[in-house]
Amino acid sequence: MPEVLEIESYRRLAETVVGARILAGHADRYLAKKLDQPVAWDRAVRGLRITGTSRRGKLLLLETDGPTLGLRFGMTGVLMVESQAGLDALFYGPHEYRAEWIRGGLDLEDSRRLLIHDPRRLARVEIAPDLDELGPDVIGLARADFDAALGARGEGPALKARLLDQSRLAGIGNLLADEICFRAGLDPRTPVGRLDAAQRQALFRALGQTLRTLGRRGGSHLGDHMEARTPGGLCPRDGAPMRIATVGGRTTYYCSAHQR
Repeated sequence: MPEVLEIESYRRLAETVVGARILAGHADRYLAKKLDQPVAWDRAVRGLRITGTSRRGKLLLLETDGPTLGLRFGMTGVLMVESQAGLDALFYGPHEYRAEWIRGGLDLEDSRRLLIHDPRRLARVEIAPDLDELGPDVIGLARADFDAALGARGEGPALKARLLDQSRLAGIGNLLADEICFRAGLDPRTPVGRLDAAQRQALFRALGQTLRTLGRRGGSHLGDHMEARTPGGLCPRDGAPMRIATVGGRTTYYCSAHQR
């Protein structure tokens, strides 16, 4: 499940093709689902030169001398440049490569190919994606932007549901949301409107710590709570039983003792 840390890894890989001109684009009907038709990808990208890379949350952006190209990776998408992948494997994805799982990509003038490998067929390409639908990127997020994203009117949604809302905060997925709440000591079901100032500060601190620590470790699946993310698991911090709930439509693990 690529989250912001995985997409940042993809962005660094994409940096290796900056400066190359695109000879052709390829997209199957799944990858091109947000376009009028698959051939629209080739028509839009042919002849463009890649001038840079950026990212907003889980959306990878290829800057060109024409329109910006957007790459979304769904649940199991991995970026590849030739045989080099942005990640060895995704935690919940298949740990293997199959040629039939290549959904499309770009042919470059230097004979290299930038590819999207996606067994679940949920990755998408976009031309000039609308960034207004996304909140601020969570890496390097300012405290004022964080507070604005949480909101404070009424009880509001559950904390984890708010963290997963990409229109509020771009980049947090299921694993990061659980790890952030675990480190902050907060019940992910808590309505955001009930968080007091100390809890908001703890949450903001946990957000930064989680991104830095898991970034160094190598991905969203390497959090402190992962060993207990199983039915019958015990909290690695205090040994209390882990509870399971559905929050924001996602399976959620949290400690029955220290997360309140």
